[in-house]
Amino acid sequence: MTKNISKKKPLTVNLRSNACNAVKSRQKPNLQKKKIDGKTVLISAREAKKMN
Repeated sequence: MTKNISKKKPLTVNLRSNACNAVKSRQKPNLQKKKIDGKTVLISAREAKKMN
């Protein structure tokens, strides 16, 4: 069982064409499983990089 300790959420934006048509787009955060004190947690890649 992994626990999500990161507060990051998907980023939602409108993609605009030349005709100004709007299309919804989502970018999911880069969450990775890491073991901290014997427990598996989901943290962002940026947070995992800072831990090393």
